[in-house]
Amino acid sequence: MPTFTFVLVIIIVLIIVILLAYGLVIFGLRNVFFAGQDIGLRLATYVNIPDETDQRQAFQKRRSGLVRWRLRMNNLLSGLASEKLNLQLVSANWPITETEYMLIRFGSVVVAFLLGWLVTSISTSVGVTETISAALKISREVVAGISLAVIAFFIPDLILKRAISQRRLNFGKQLVDVLVLMTGAVRAGYSLPQAIEVVSKEMKAPAADEFRRVRHEIGLGLSLTQALANLVARMENDDLYLAVTAININSQVGGNIVTMLDAVSSTIRDRVRLFSEVRVLTAQQRFGSYVLTFLPVGMAAAMFFINPEYMMRLFDPQILCIPIFAVIMIFLGNIAVRRLAKIEV
Repeated sequence: MPTFTFVLVIIIVLIIVILLAYGLVIFGLRNVFFAGQDIGLRLATYVNIPDETDQRQAFQKRRSGLVRWRLRMNNLLSGLASEKLNLQLVSANWPITETEYMLIRFGSVVVAFLLGWLVTSISTSVGVTETISAALKISREVVAGISLAVIAFFIPDLILKRAISQRRLNFGKQLVDVLVLMTGAVRAGYSLPQAIEVVSKEMKAPAADEFRRVRHEIGLGLSLTQALANLVARMENDDLYLAVTAININSQVGGNIVTMLDAVSSTIRDRVRLFSEVRVLTAQQRFGSYVLTFLPVGMAAAMFFINPEYMMRLFDPQILCIPIFAVIMIFLGNIAVRRLAKIEV
């Protein structure tokens, strides 16, 4: 029992440290993101108010200190970074680094483990009338904490993938307008890099952000072909790949780029119309796959917190194959329904 108490104290100390680091990161990001949006601070540059100027200088000093601390933390934990994760964060347009994302992810795991432990301990002590052994009680609390921690581990990844998917979908909806604007700019006498700059200024996000990044990469020395290839890697859009391929071929063999952009725009417009019709026809199947997947999981989680004594019987060695088989069948059923509703356009 003393060993268990020692382990619990270590876990609590780690949780406090991770939460403190997480809070400092969020506080630093808040200062960085909203520093340029204060009207009073911007007006203080042109108005001679000593108090406001002093406040602004103090704020900038605090902000620079937090930025330096953030850079040190990212350099210290740079081993958590990876190119794939960096590409995902850039694709989602999340203003955090790979290190900060991993810290948030592991911090949520620790917090979820402690939350599941405490909730199960309270519900067991309140809802169970018979006397149970300390070992059985601890095992239930550990299972509950691990289960909630596993869920918390996958939630940030699901949110990230959802943000990437939504952003790519919005970009695909803007692609035809982007090509029309580029065609008009080139027809008016602009070069292709200048047309990309026009798109970055005239279009809304996410197209404006992505083409602004392309223009920035070109300004840093990358070729137009490489910058557009990076754009394709971030968005993973077939229509964008078609347009970029046409632009690359035109830059190599020559020709009338206006005619080429008109043809690509017409082709993509027809593809978007057909794809929209297919999504409408398969909406019921896609929604059904979500319901059939998350309804059993949600009901099991609710029953586990309402009556843990009843749900813990599923983890007995004699019948442990039943929940495992149920999870496998739910997973296979989701794949089957999504495969049936997926139509390539």
